[in-house]
Order: sequence, then structure tokens, then C-alpha cells
Amino acid sequence: MTETVTYSTLLLTLLMVVGLVFFIRASTKDRIETLTLPSPDDPLTLLKELTDHFEARSYAVIGVAAAPERITLRGRVSPSLFLAVFLTTLAAIGALCFALVLAKLWPVYGASFLGLLGLAPVAGLFYWRGADRDEDIQLQVISCTSPENSIPDAKPQISITAHRDELIALGQALDRKN
Repeated sequence: MTETVTYSTLLLTLLMVVGLVFFIRASTKDRIETLTLPSPDDPLTLLKELTDHFEARSYAVIGVAAAPERITLRGRVSPSLFLAVFLTTLAAIGALCFALVLAKLWPVYGASFLGLLGLAPVAGLFYWRGADRDEDIQLQVISCTSPENSIPDAKPQISITAHRDELIALGQALDRKN
């Protein structure tokens, strides 16, 4: 193999490693989104139903504010064993590819580059520690007279700020209910 091909392969492998590092970092990122639901005539009934739904999913009410009509819930998010193993496997494959390219470039140190495989469990550990955290959910009634909702004669709305996965689960529960 020519040196040009080898160095090109090294460059592509380095780009793969950079992408892998960003993928592993993104696995612990908060994905907080806001969903706005139209409320029936009595928004407090819907607020109670939403609170019951999240309490059934192991969230607990930690704060209630009467003036902005806001409820804050908190729950513990557990890391996924499958995702930890998956990230460790991806890191091992990436380290192996990088080690093989380095061994091809510098054959004298070839076997020592396989030591990079020892870094693979760090990816799973990084995910495990970063994903194990408390998450908050905020439920808030947006009234017709608030600055956020300036449409005349509009019904109040419920704003839900939570992790994307929780909002997806809520949407599925509401679809089953209707």
C-alpha cells in the first residue's frame, strides 16, 4: 500500500474517532423540549391528570406555585445498560480501527497500539455517570391574559417542559386515552 493511501486512511480514521467522541458526549446530553396542549374549560383538571401521569412514572411533586399556576416534578433517570454496552462496543471498534492504522504506519510499535482498546470501557463509564441524574418536569397553565398568549377569547393552555422521551411517552398515553 502506498504512503498516500495509508495517510488518507489515517485522516479518515481520525475523523471517525472525532465523530465517535461527539456521539459518546451526546449520549448524556439533556434533550429538554416544551409541549403546549390546548386545555379544556378547566385547565386544573388537565393539570391534575398530567401530574397523576408523571407520578405514575416515578416523578414526585417538588414545588407548586399558585401565582403562575406551575407544578414542578422531579424524577431519577437511570442509565440504560444496553446503551452503555453499545457505546463501549463502538468505542472498542473505533479504537481497534485506529490502532490498526497506526500499526500499519509504524510497524515497530504495532502491538503497543492495541493498548488503545483499554480506553473503550471509559465510554460506557462516561455514559453511565452522565446519564444517572435527576430530571425536572414543569407543568404550567398559560392563561388567556398572559403575555405569552395574547389571542382574545382563547382557552388557557398547558405548557409542559420535560425530556423529549417523557413527552413522547405522554403523547402515547394521551393517544391511548382518546
